Amino acid sequence: SSKIRNMEVQSADGVAILEDCIGFSLMKTISKVEEKLKKGVLPDCQDDDIIPRAGNEMGAEAQIRFLKAKLRVTQEDLANVVFECRKKDEENQNLEARLKDTEEENTRLQRTISLQQSQTEKYRMLSQEANKKTEGLQQEVTALEKVLQ
Repeated sequence: SSKIRNMEVQSADGVAILEDCIGFSLMKTISKVEEKLKKGVLPDCQDDDIIPRAGNEMGAEAQIRFLKAKLRVTQEDLANVVFECRKKDEENQNLEARLKDTEEENTRLQRTISLQQSQTEKYRMLSQEANKKTEGLQQEVTALEKVLQ
């Protein structure tokens, strides 16, 4: 799939053509098919659905036109798939960037929570110390009241 993403799609004579297809030439392929059809050598694939059964009754030129049209549609479909793949890649990159931002925000919030928890613990300890002092002072007040009576 990464190979498809790196291919460039262009349109020539209304046909989508992929560049960077190693060893593939549309003109060579069409020429080979034309030569085979002119010689009367048809493919052995009887159950192949590229040419409908009525294609056997078509002339060589009609079969070539049909195959070219089928090729054009297939190439357009491929161009659409490549376009969708690129679109999905962009969407994935955007989502990855958002995920990274979210993770950074999460890390920042975790640090804030940790700091707040340590501050809460510090104030809890101060509160306990103040309560102990209050109890001590309350006992002292009670003792002094007894002394005064």
